[in-house]
Amino acid sequence: MAEFARQRGKRQDDSGLGSVLDLLLANARLVLGVSGAAVLAIATLVVKRLIDRATSPRDDGDPKAEQKTLEESWQDLALIKATQKPPKKQRKEDLSAPLLSPAQSPAPGEAHKPKVCSAPLETSRVESSPPRCLTLQEKLLSHYSSWLAVPKVQASFTPQLARSICTQLQNFLRSKCPELPFGSIFLSGPLLDGLGVLSADHIHFMLPVVLDTTLWSLIPGEDTVVRNPQYWMIKRTDLEYFPRGSSPWDRFIVGQYLSSNALNETLHKMLVASINWPAIGSLLGSIIHPVVASQDLKLEVKHDQVELSITLFPTVEMEGKVLLSAPPEGLVENLWLESFYRAEVSRVKELDAGDSGARQLCLRILNGVCRSHPTLRKLGGSPLTHVVLHLSATSLDWAEESLADRYQQVLEELVGYLEKGVLPSYFNHKINLFCELLEEEIDEMGFMLYRAIAEPELLLKEK
Repeated sequence: MAEFARQRGKRQDDSGLGSVLDLLLANARLVLGVSGAAVLAIATLVVKRLIDRATSPRDDGDPKAEQKTLEESWQDLALIKATQKPPKKQRKEDLSAPLLSPAQSPAPGEAHKPKVCSAPLETSRVESSPPRCLTLQEKLLSHYSSWLAVPKVQASFTPQLARSICTQLQNFLRSKCPELPFGSIFLSGPLLDGLGVLSADHIHFMLPVVLDTTLWSLIPGEDTVVRNPQYWMIKRTDLEYFPRGSSPWDRFIVGQYLSSNALNETLHKMLVASINWPAIGSLLGSIIHPVVASQDLKLEVKHDQVELSITLFPTVEMEGKVLLSAPPEGLVENLWLESFYRAEVSRVKELDAGDSGARQLCLRILNGVCRSHPTLRKLGGSPLTHVVLHLSATSLDWAEESLADRYQQVLEELVGYLEKGVLPSYFNHKINLFCELLEEEIDEMGFMLYRAIAEPELLLKEK
């Protein structure tokens, strides 16, 4: 009798719960529509099953009952996952379109494929064209033309504005420091060298520091305090025969070495305090101001047509090497960074000219992709160029028709280098271009690129 009462009470509870659910679903159909009500119905069914299992007596110790419960739980999970992405609502302009007849119904395997584009209907026919899926090659070219190509106005106007500022800076240095044999400042950067992406917003000013090679010599990077082959020291020689003052650059010597820090500090003071940037900006129709807080030598330029960031690099060319006054962060002084940028651009263009290749186009796309994703920004520029140069030694087909294959291959090569934590320089295999990356950064980059290999469109989303 007690058991009967318990079962009756349970049925009454189920009946009450069922009434509430029926009312909820009826209203849901009015508010959410048919598809929304279907999603809510499936979720409600799952909840009801869970309530039934919680209120029903458990068969302790019965492995078959436990296995059945586990299977039902996985079924419920599958139901929930199936409802996570409900179909999109039909647009208003499509509501008047006639429904497909059974003969026109899409095949089961095509029911949920997104329609990328469709050909226009011919006037003599009313037949619908099948949806056309873009290939990765087409997506890459479309992404480049839509999001990565530099606007023509910026591409033409930015170098002109930069050269005008460069001329003003050159005139100031020659009048302010006539005793220092600076060479002629020249412009550099991806925009000018055919690798510009996204926007023409950054240009480098290269300021040659002309040294008398009889008074200066280079100390290899392996012999420096940082034991890094990419950094060099410039030593003052023959001080016993040519004492201090024999070279105009002796004022920047620290411990017999030409100090990149001392030179940068002097130039920074000039940029911030000595040059009348408001007057120069007014002359050029721009607002120019130096970045005071930065350790780099930077100028920010605002014009009606472009916003530009300029970085000044004192440069020494000796013994076939190009050294930048860009010391590493920390307490280390006097170090000069060897730059391969000029050699990188020259080699890429030489290879493209030899086989009519698309290496530059591939690099523009890859640089744009990396710049669009904060996680990958440190991979842009030199590391990507060196990967492409390494790959060019083994993959000979760089025609534009093979762009998608080479793009995928570069991503795969990058993942391999990140797994090892080492990317050797194309011009000096002793140099690891990943040496300054943190382990966490390498892990994040590797994970992002690993996903992009399986899903190439992941990195081509609009930013």
